[in-house]
Amino acid sequence: MTNEKMEQRLAAALEKTAPDDVNGVLSRCEERKGTVIPMTTKKTTKRKWTTLVAACLAVMLLGGGGLFYQQANAVASVVSLDVNPSIELKVNRSEKVLVCTPLNEDAKAILADMGNGADLKGAKLDVAVNAIVGSLVRNGYLNSISSAIMISVEDKDTARAEKLQRELTSTVDGVLQTSESRASVLTQTLTQDAGLTQRARENSISTGKAALVNRVLALNSALKFDALAKLSVEELKDLAEAGAPAMPIGRDAAAYAAEEYAGTTAVDSVTAEVDPELDESPAHYEVELQTAWGEFEYLVDAYTGKVLSGQKDLLAAVSASNETTKPSGQKPAPSGTVQDIGYAKAKSIALNHAGLSENQAYDMDIELDDEDGKLVYEIEFKSGNMEYDYEINAATGAILKHETEIGD
Repeated sequence: MTNEKMEQRLAAALEKTAPDDVNGVLSRCEERKGTVIPMTTKKTTKRKWTTLVAACLAVMLLGGGGLFYQQANAVASVVSLDVNPSIELKVNRSEKVLVCTPLNEDAKAILADMGNGADLKGAKLDVAVNAIVGSLVRNGYLNSISSAIMISVEDKDTARAEKLQRELTSTVDGVLQTSESRASVLTQTLTQDAGLTQRARENSISTGKAALVNRVLALNSALKFDALAKLSVEELKDLAEAGAPAMPIGRDAAAYAAEEYAGTTAVDSVTAEVDPELDESPAHYEVELQTAWGEFEYLVDAYTGKVLSGQKDLLAAVSASNETTKPSGQKPAPSGTVQDIGYAKAKSIALNHAGLSENQAYDMDIELDDEDGKLVYEIEFKSGNMEYDYEINAATGAILKHETEIGD
Protein backbone atom coordinates (compact mmCIF):
# COMPACT_ATOMS: atom_id res chain seq x y z
CA MET A 1 0.00 0.00 0.00
CA THR A 2 1.37 3.45 -0.95
CA ASN A 3 1.78 6.23 1.58
CA GLU A 4 -0.95 8.22 -0.20
CA LYS A 5 -3.47 5.39 0.08
CA MET A 6 -2.56 4.76 3.73
CA GLU A 7 -3.10 8.47 4.44
CA GLN A 8 -6.46 8.37 2.67
CA ARG A 9 -7.65 5.38 4.73
CA LEU A 10 -6.49 6.88 8.00
CA ALA A 11 -8.14 10.20 7.10
CA ALA A 12 -11.41 8.50 6.19
CA ALA A 13 -11.45 6.63 9.49
CA LEU A 14 -10.64 9.73 11.47
CA GLU A 15 -13.41 11.79 9.85
CA LYS A 16 -15.87 9.63 11.76
CA THR A 17 -14.11 9.96 15.08
CA ALA A 18 -12.22 13.30 15.12
CA PRO A 19 -14.46 16.38 15.66
CA ASP A 20 -14.11 19.36 13.32
CA ASP A 21 -13.71 21.67 16.29
CA VAL A 22 -10.31 23.30 16.11
CA ASN A 23 -11.48 26.57 17.67
CA GLY A 24 -13.16 24.66 20.50
CA VAL A 25 -10.02 22.69 21.21
CA LEU A 26 -7.91 25.84 21.30
CA SER A 27 -10.40 27.58 23.58
CA ARG A 28 -10.01 24.80 26.13
CA CYS A 29 -6.21 25.14 26.28
CA GLU A 30 -4.61 27.03 29.15
CA GLU A 31 -4.08 30.77 28.61
CA ARG A 32 -0.54 31.55 27.49
CA LYS A 33 1.23 34.24 29.48
CA GLY A 34 3.82 36.60 28.11
CA THR A 35 3.97 38.50 24.87
CA VAL A 36 0.84 38.12 22.78
CA ILE A 37 1.45 37.84 19.07
CA PRO A 38 -1.67 38.74 17.11
CA MET A 39 -2.63 36.19 14.48
CA THR A 40 -5.11 36.52 11.63
CA THR A 41 -7.83 33.95 11.73
CA LYS A 42 -8.08 31.62 8.77
CA LYS A 43 -10.79 29.12 8.10
CA THR A 44 -9.37 25.66 8.90
CA THR A 45 -10.66 23.00 6.59
CA LYS A 46 -11.59 19.49 7.63
CA ARG A 47 -9.07 18.03 5.16
CA LYS A 48 -6.12 19.79 6.77
CA TRP A 49 -7.19 18.70 10.26
CA THR A 50 -7.77 15.09 9.37
CA THR A 51 -4.54 14.91 7.38
CA LEU A 52 -2.59 16.22 10.36
CA VAL A 53 -4.16 13.75 12.77
CA ALA A 54 -3.70 10.90 10.29
CA ALA A 55 -0.01 11.69 10.01
CA CYS A 56 0.34 11.73 13.80
CA LEU A 57 -1.49 8.43 14.12
CA ALA A 58 0.70 6.84 11.47
CA VAL A 59 3.79 7.90 13.39
CA MET A 60 2.32 6.47 16.58
CA LEU A 61 1.50 3.15 14.91
CA LEU A 62 4.93 2.83 13.34
CA GLY A 63 6.61 3.82 16.57
CA GLY A 64 4.60 1.28 18.56
CA GLY A 65 5.51 -1.50 16.14
CA GLY A 66 9.16 -0.61 16.41
CA LEU A 67 8.97 -0.70 20.19
CA PHE A 68 7.38 -4.15 20.13
CA TYR A 69 10.09 -5.39 17.76
CA GLN A 70 12.82 -4.00 19.99
CA GLN A 71 11.36 -5.65 23.10
CA ALA A 72 10.96 -9.01 21.37
CA ASN A 73 14.59 -8.97 20.22
CA ALA A 74 16.22 -7.35 23.24
CA VAL A 75 18.39 -9.61 25.40
CA ALA A 76 16.93 -9.78 28.90
CA SER A 77 18.94 -12.69 30.32
CA VAL A 78 22.06 -14.68 29.44
CA VAL A 79 22.01 -18.33 30.49
CA SER A 80 25.06 -20.57 30.30
CA LEU A 81 25.32 -24.34 30.72
CA ASP A 82 28.77 -25.70 31.56
CA VAL A 83 30.14 -29.22 32.00
CA ASN A 84 33.22 -29.14 29.88
CA PRO A 85 31.17 -28.12 26.87
CA SER A 86 30.19 -24.47 27.42
CA ILE A 87 26.95 -23.27 25.81
CA GLU A 88 25.42 -19.80 26.05
CA LEU A 89 21.79 -18.85 25.42
CA LYS A 90 20.54 -15.29 25.14
CA VAL A 91 16.81 -14.92 25.81
CA ASN A 92 14.23 -12.13 25.76
CA ARG A 93 11.74 -11.16 28.46
CA SER A 94 9.32 -13.83 27.22
CA GLU A 95 12.02 -16.47 27.86
CA LYS A 96 12.42 -17.25 24.18
CA VAL A 97 15.87 -18.03 22.78
CA LEU A 98 17.32 -15.29 20.61
CA VAL A 99 20.63 -17.03 19.97
CA CYS A 100 22.37 -20.22 21.17
CA THR A 101 26.17 -20.20 20.93
CA PRO A 102 28.65 -23.09 21.41
CA LEU A 103 31.71 -21.61 23.12
CA ASN A 104 34.17 -24.47 22.56
CA GLU A 105 34.71 -27.51 20.34
CA ASP A 106 33.03 -29.92 22.77
CA ALA A 107 29.94 -27.70 22.72
CA LYS A 108 29.81 -27.80 18.91
CA ALA A 109 29.59 -31.59 19.07
CA ILE A 110 26.70 -31.35 21.56
CA LEU A 111 24.79 -28.95 19.28
CA ALA A 112 25.67 -30.73 16.03
CA ASP A 113 22.17 -32.17 15.53
CA MET A 114 20.56 -28.82 16.45
CA GLY A 115 22.07 -26.81 13.61
CA ASN A 116 24.99 -25.82 15.83
CA GLY A 117 22.44 -24.01 18.00
CA ALA A 118 20.57 -22.23 15.19
CA ASP A 119 17.59 -24.63 15.41
CA LEU A 120 16.92 -23.48 18.98
CA LYS A 121 16.26 -19.86 17.98
CA GLY A 122 12.69 -18.93 18.91
CA ALA A 123 12.26 -21.94 21.21
CA LYS A 124 11.14 -21.55 24.80
CA LEU A 125 14.14 -21.59 27.13
CA ASP A 126 13.06 -24.69 29.06
CA VAL A 127 12.59 -26.64 25.79
CA ALA A 128 16.06 -25.60 24.56
CA VAL A 129 17.73 -26.51 27.87
CA ASN A 130 15.92 -29.86 27.87
CA ALA A 131 17.33 -30.64 24.42
CA ILE A 132 20.87 -29.57 25.34
CA VAL A 133 21.01 -31.55 28.59
CA GLY A 134 19.61 -34.59 26.78
CA SER A 135 22.45 -34.34 24.27
CA LEU A 136 25.00 -33.99 27.10
CA VAL A 137 23.68 -37.21 28.64
CA ARG A 138 23.71 -39.08 25.32
CA ASN A 139 27.30 -38.03 24.72
CA GLY A 140 28.44 -39.34 28.11
CA TYR A 141 29.17 -36.04 29.87
CA LEU A 142 26.75 -36.60 32.76
CA ASN A 143 26.90 -40.36 33.29
CA SER A 144 29.27 -40.52 36.25
CA ILE A 145 28.19 -40.00 39.86
CA SER A 146 30.87 -37.32 40.17
CA SER A 147 29.72 -35.45 37.05
CA ALA A 148 28.42 -31.90 37.46
CA ILE A 149 26.59 -29.37 35.32
CA MET A 150 26.54 -25.67 36.20
CA ILE A 151 23.66 -23.33 35.35
CA SER A 152 24.47 -19.61 35.40
CA VAL A 153 21.93 -16.82 34.90
CA GLU A 154 23.11 -13.28 34.16
CA ASP A 155 20.43 -10.60 34.43
CA LYS A 156 20.14 -7.00 35.66
CA ASP A 157 16.81 -7.94 37.24
CA THR A 158 17.74 -9.98 40.33
CA ALA A 159 14.22 -11.30 40.87
CA ARG A 160 13.95 -12.50 37.28
CA ALA A 161 17.40 -14.12 37.48
CA GLU A 162 16.44 -16.06 40.62
CA LYS A 163 13.14 -17.14 39.02
CA LEU A 164 14.95 -18.44 35.94
CA GLN A 165 17.50 -20.18 38.15
CA ARG A 166 14.76 -22.10 39.98
CA GLU A 167 12.92 -23.01 36.78
CA LEU A 168 16.05 -24.21 34.98
CA THR A 169 17.22 -26.24 37.97
CA SER A 170 13.87 -28.03 37.93
CA THR A 171 14.12 -28.63 34.17
CA VAL A 172 17.65 -30.05 34.37
CA ASP A 173 16.81 -32.21 37.39
CA GLY A 174 13.89 -33.66 35.46
CA VAL A 175 16.06 -34.63 32.49
CA LEU A 176 18.73 -36.18 34.74
CA GLN A 177 16.16 -38.22 36.67
CA THR A 178 14.53 -39.47 33.48
CA SER A 179 17.90 -40.56 32.11
CA GLU A 180 18.93 -42.02 35.50
CA SER A 181 21.98 -39.76 35.58
CA ARG A 182 23.50 -39.18 39.01
CA ALA A 183 25.23 -35.91 38.08
CA SER A 184 24.99 -32.96 40.45
CA VAL A 185 23.55 -29.56 39.46
CA LEU A 186 25.31 -26.32 40.44
CA THR A 187 23.58 -22.96 40.02
CA GLN A 188 24.54 -19.31 40.33
CA THR A 189 23.20 -15.88 39.39
CA LEU A 190 25.52 -13.18 38.06
CA THR A 191 25.45 -9.45 37.58
CA GLN A 192 26.81 -7.97 34.38
CA ASP A 193 30.59 -7.59 34.46
CA ALA A 194 32.34 -6.41 31.29
CA GLY A 195 35.76 -7.51 32.53
CA LEU A 196 34.54 -11.03 33.35
CA THR A 197 32.81 -11.30 29.98
CA GLN A 198 35.99 -10.29 28.16
CA ARG A 199 38.08 -12.83 30.11
CA ALA A 200 35.54 -15.53 29.32
CA ARG A 201 35.60 -14.77 25.58
CA GLU A 202 39.40 -14.84 25.51
CA ASN A 203 39.32 -18.41 26.89
CA SER A 204 36.26 -19.69 24.95
CA ILE A 205 34.21 -20.28 28.09
CA SER A 206 31.01 -18.81 29.49
CA THR A 207 30.87 -15.97 31.99
CA GLY A 208 29.43 -18.49 34.45
CA LYS A 209 32.47 -20.74 34.20
CA ALA A 210 34.76 -17.69 34.33
CA ALA A 211 33.12 -16.74 37.63
CA LEU A 212 33.83 -20.25 38.98
CA VAL A 213 37.47 -19.97 37.87
CA ASN A 214 37.73 -16.67 39.76
CA ARG A 215 36.48 -18.39 42.92
CA VAL A 216 39.29 -20.93 42.64
CA LEU A 217 41.83 -18.17 42.01
CA ALA A 218 40.62 -16.43 45.17
CA LEU A 219 41.79 -19.54 47.06
CA ASN A 220 45.19 -19.73 45.35
CA SER A 221 46.36 -16.71 43.36
CA ALA A 222 49.43 -18.62 42.11
CA LEU A 223 47.23 -20.60 39.73
CA LYS A 224 46.64 -19.38 36.17
CA PHE A 225 43.24 -18.40 34.76
CA ASP A 226 43.85 -19.88 31.29
CA ALA A 227 44.98 -23.23 32.74
CA LEU A 228 41.99 -23.45 35.09
CA ALA A 229 39.63 -22.56 32.23
CA LYS A 230 40.56 -25.87 30.54
CA LEU A 231 39.32 -27.92 33.50
CA SER A 232 35.76 -29.24 33.65
CA VAL A 233 33.15 -27.84 36.02
CA GLU A 234 33.47 -31.06 37.99
CA GLU A 235 37.22 -30.54 38.45
CA LEU A 236 36.81 -26.86 39.38
CA LYS A 237 34.13 -27.72 41.94
CA ASP A 238 36.29 -30.40 43.59
CA LEU A 239 39.35 -28.15 43.46
CA ALA A 240 37.49 -25.34 45.22
CA GLU A 241 36.22 -27.73 47.90
CA ALA A 242 39.79 -28.94 48.49
CA GLY A 243 41.08 -25.37 48.90
CA ALA A 244 42.91 -25.30 45.53
CA PRO A 245 46.32 -26.42 46.88
CA ALA A 246 47.89 -26.83 43.41
CA MET A 247 47.13 -27.15 39.70
CA PRO A 248 45.82 -30.63 38.80
CA ILE A 249 47.22 -32.43 35.75
CA GLY A 250 43.82 -32.72 34.03
CA ARG A 251 41.82 -35.60 32.58
CA ASP A 252 43.84 -36.09 29.39
CA ALA A 253 47.16 -36.26 31.24
CA ALA A 254 45.69 -38.70 33.77
CA ALA A 255 44.40 -40.97 31.00
CA TYR A 256 47.78 -40.94 29.26
CA ALA A 257 49.61 -41.72 32.53
CA ALA A 258 47.36 -44.76 33.08
CA GLU A 259 47.77 -46.02 29.50
CA GLU A 260 51.53 -45.55 29.61
CA TYR A 261 51.68 -47.50 32.89
CA ALA A 262 49.49 -50.23 31.40
CA GLY A 263 51.55 -50.32 28.20
CA THR A 264 48.53 -49.74 25.94
CA THR A 265 49.34 -46.34 24.38
CA ALA A 266 49.81 -47.97 20.96
CA VAL A 267 46.58 -49.97 21.12
CA ASP A 268 43.84 -48.15 19.20
CA SER A 269 41.02 -50.20 20.72
CA VAL A 270 41.72 -49.02 24.29
CA THR A 271 39.53 -46.16 25.53
CA ALA A 272 39.60 -44.39 28.86
CA GLU A 273 36.92 -43.01 31.15
CA VAL A 274 38.24 -40.53 33.69
CA ASP A 275 36.60 -39.32 36.91
CA PRO A 276 38.30 -36.63 39.03
CA GLU A 277 38.34 -37.10 42.78
CA LEU A 278 40.19 -33.91 43.72
CA ASP A 279 38.38 -33.47 47.02
CA GLU A 280 39.62 -36.81 48.38
CA SER A 281 42.93 -37.64 50.07
CA PRO A 282 45.10 -38.20 48.21
CA ALA A 283 43.55 -36.23 45.36
CA HIS A 284 43.45 -38.48 42.31
CA TYR A 285 41.84 -39.35 38.99
CA GLU A 286 40.07 -42.69 38.58
CA VAL A 287 40.91 -43.97 35.10
CA GLU A 288 39.07 -46.95 33.67
CA LEU A 289 40.73 -48.51 30.63
CA GLN A 290 38.27 -50.41 28.46
CA THR A 291 39.99 -53.14 26.46
CA ALA A 292 39.17 -56.28 24.53
CA TRP A 293 40.01 -58.30 27.66
CA GLY A 294 37.88 -56.36 30.11
CA GLU A 295 37.97 -53.16 32.13
CA PHE A 296 40.93 -52.16 34.26
CA GLU A 297 40.95 -49.40 36.85
CA TYR A 298 43.88 -47.12 37.67
CA LEU A 299 44.29 -44.38 40.27
CA VAL A 300 46.52 -41.49 39.19
CA ASP A 301 47.76 -38.78 41.56
CA ALA A 302 45.98 -35.56 40.57
CA TYR A 303 49.01 -33.31 41.05
CA THR A 304 52.07 -35.47 40.25
CA GLY A 305 50.68 -37.86 37.62
CA LYS A 306 52.08 -40.87 39.48
CA VAL A 307 50.02 -44.07 39.09
CA LEU A 308 48.94 -45.11 42.59
CA SER A 309 47.34 -48.44 41.70
CA GLY A 310 46.49 -50.61 38.71
CA GLN A 311 47.89 -53.42 36.54
CA LYS A 312 51.31 -52.58 35.10
CA ASP A 313 52.20 -53.83 31.60
CA LEU A 314 48.71 -55.08 30.82
CA LEU A 315 49.63 -56.61 27.46
CA ALA A 316 52.34 -58.72 29.07
CA ALA A 317 49.86 -59.93 31.69
CA VAL A 318 47.36 -60.87 28.98
CA SER A 319 50.04 -62.75 27.06
CA ALA A 320 51.08 -64.66 30.16
CA SER A 321 47.48 -65.52 31.01
CA ASN A 322 46.86 -66.90 27.52
CA GLU A 323 50.26 -68.63 27.46
CA THR A 324 51.00 -67.10 24.06
CA THR A 325 53.77 -64.88 22.80
CA LYS A 326 53.40 -61.98 20.44
CA PRO A 327 56.14 -60.13 18.53
CA SER A 328 57.11 -56.84 20.09
CA GLY A 329 54.73 -54.04 19.08
CA GLN A 330 52.06 -56.40 17.69
CA LYS A 331 48.54 -55.43 18.66
CA PRO A 332 46.53 -57.99 20.65
CA ALA A 333 44.05 -60.19 18.86
CA PRO A 334 40.53 -58.81 18.68
CA SER A 335 37.87 -59.81 21.19
CA GLY A 336 36.74 -63.38 20.65
CA THR A 337 40.13 -64.81 19.64
CA VAL A 338 41.77 -64.18 23.04
CA GLN A 339 41.29 -67.02 25.52
CA ASP A 340 38.85 -65.17 27.76
CA ILE A 341 35.54 -66.73 28.75
CA GLY A 342 33.95 -63.28 29.14
CA TYR A 343 31.82 -61.65 31.84
CA ALA A 344 28.60 -63.52 31.01
CA LYS A 345 30.23 -66.96 31.15
CA ALA A 346 32.07 -66.17 34.37
CA LYS A 347 28.81 -65.04 36.00
CA SER A 348 27.03 -68.17 34.81
CA ILE A 349 29.77 -70.41 36.28
CA ALA A 350 29.50 -68.69 39.68
CA LEU A 351 25.69 -68.81 39.79
CA ASN A 352 25.56 -72.47 38.74
CA HIS A 353 28.06 -73.37 41.44
CA ALA A 354 25.97 -71.49 44.02
CA GLY A 355 22.81 -73.22 42.80
CA LEU A 356 21.09 -69.92 42.00
CA SER A 357 19.32 -68.41 39.02
CA GLU A 358 20.17 -64.91 37.83
CA ASN A 359 16.84 -63.61 39.18
CA GLN A 360 17.75 -64.81 42.68
CA ALA A 361 21.01 -62.83 42.82
CA TYR A 362 21.41 -59.10 43.38
CA ASP A 363 24.18 -56.54 44.02
CA MET A 364 26.22 -58.36 41.36
CA ASP A 365 29.77 -57.00 40.96
CA ILE A 366 32.21 -58.45 38.41
CA GLU A 367 35.77 -57.24 37.85
CA LEU A 368 38.57 -58.60 35.70
CA ASP A 369 41.83 -58.37 37.63
CA ASP A 370 45.38 -59.65 37.40
CA GLU A 371 46.76 -61.93 40.07
CA ASP A 372 50.38 -63.03 39.71
CA GLY A 373 50.30 -62.62 35.93
CA LYS A 374 47.00 -64.45 35.51
CA LEU A 375 43.70 -62.75 34.59
CA VAL A 376 40.97 -63.60 37.06
CA TYR A 377 37.29 -62.69 37.30
CA GLU A 378 36.39 -61.53 40.81
CA ILE A 379 32.64 -61.94 41.32
CA GLU A 380 30.57 -60.86 44.32
CA PHE A 381 26.80 -61.06 44.75
CA LYS A 382 24.06 -61.56 47.33
CA SER A 383 20.99 -63.78 47.59
CA GLY A 384 18.66 -63.58 50.57
CA ASN A 385 20.85 -63.11 53.63
CA MET A 386 23.87 -64.81 52.04
CA GLU A 387 26.91 -63.20 50.42
CA TYR A 388 28.96 -65.00 47.74
CA ASP A 389 32.54 -64.35 46.60
CA TYR A 390 34.19 -66.12 43.62
CA GLU A 391 37.49 -65.99 41.74
CA ILE A 392 37.36 -67.61 38.29
CA ASN A 393 40.22 -68.15 35.83
CA ALA A 394 39.46 -65.85 32.87
CA ALA A 395 41.12 -68.23 30.37
CA THR A 396 39.79 -71.62 31.52
CA GLY A 397 36.69 -70.87 33.61
CA ALA A 398 38.09 -72.84 36.55
CA ILE A 399 36.87 -71.75 40.00
CA LEU A 400 40.02 -70.75 41.86
CA LYS A 401 38.30 -69.67 45.08
CA HIS A 402 34.82 -69.34 46.52
CA GLU A 403 33.43 -68.17 49.84
CA THR A 404 29.93 -67.99 51.28
CA GLU A 405 28.92 -66.20 54.45
CA ILE A 406 25.86 -64.87 56.20
CA GLY A 407 25.39 -61.18 55.59
CA ASP A 408 24.80 -58.51 58.23
